[in-house]
Amino acid sequence: MRIGVLGAARIAPAALIRSARVVDGVEVAAVAARDRGRAATFARRHGVPTVHGSYEELIADPTLDAVYVPLPNGLHAQWTLAAIAAGKHVLCEKPFTSNAAQAIAVRDAAAGTGLVVMEAFHYRYHPLARRMAGVVREGDLGAIERVETSMCFPLPRFSDIRYQYDLAGGALMDAGCYAVHCLRMLSPGEPTVTAAQAMTLRRDPRVDRAMTADFTLPGGGTGRIQASMWSSTLLRIRADVIGTRGTMAVVNYASPQFPSRFTLTVDGRRRRERIVGEPTYVHQLRAFARAVAGERTNLTPPDDSVAQMSLIDAIYSAAGLPLRP
Repeated sequence: MRIGVLGAARIAPAALIRSARVVDGVEVAAVAARDRGRAATFARRHGVPTVHGSYEELIADPTLDAVYVPLPNGLHAQWTLAAIAAGKHVLCEKPFTSNAAQAIAVRDAAAGTGLVVMEAFHYRYHPLARRMAGVVREGDLGAIERVETSMCFPLPRFSDIRYQYDLAGGALMDAGCYAVHCLRMLSPGEPTVTAAQAMTLRRDPRVDRAMTADFTLPGGGTGRIQASMWSSTLLRIRADVIGTRGTMAVVNYASPQFPSRFTLTVDGRRRRERIVGEPTYVHQLRAFARAVAGERTNLTPPDDSVAQMSLIDAIYSAAGLPLRP
């Protein structure tokens, strides 16, 4: 599979370039950026053989099988749709689109094409996420009463594009999309928002620097997500599930190739498990390549992305903030 990169994004080396070196049958074959010089520098640094002068030129390249979209949030839908129209498979960084309406448009465009369109929730492809989901689905904890997930990290540089409303920025879109997705994975069904509260930027009150949201879960349980890029909670990446028979606590569910902890308590018996695996991005790229080859390995397809973006829209509405444009 020959894949092209739209934009010389900072995430691309970790998310794609290094992973492609260890995933059989994958070659990062081309890159394009708004600044051709920047794309050329990226290509030299990372051994990418072809530099295109525009996103359109890369997408039209007949030698490419797939496109990786690590652009700012507000550009995801536009260029994913363009890649689909050109007959390319797409690995699109999270969040999939700016809002649910765009996610529906992408899903509908991909339907019936035979193309693989995958939202890059890399954590979902690691054995840790599989174990977490299995504990809940197999009933180890009994009936689920409470799910809490968080993704908080410090980003005090408010000029960063992740704080720009016109580019679909905000803590919920960047950090919080992980917490929302993990909550959905661990819930017995799709959650419903009951309340949300945002901490916003002074210079642009449309943009959240932190978000907390509460939910009801199918079966009568409750849930909460906490997300921030700048708040009193500087660093917290955690998932906790409480059931009628026990609890599950996971520290650093998002990047378990770094220090993480999985603790399960069932019927009063507590144990820790060490769940190993390659970096999450390697697992994700391997799943993408296998999906392109015809295997059913896409865990984050457009239908899932529509549900994800619908819940994010509902959180913004509950918090009294406008949907991302």
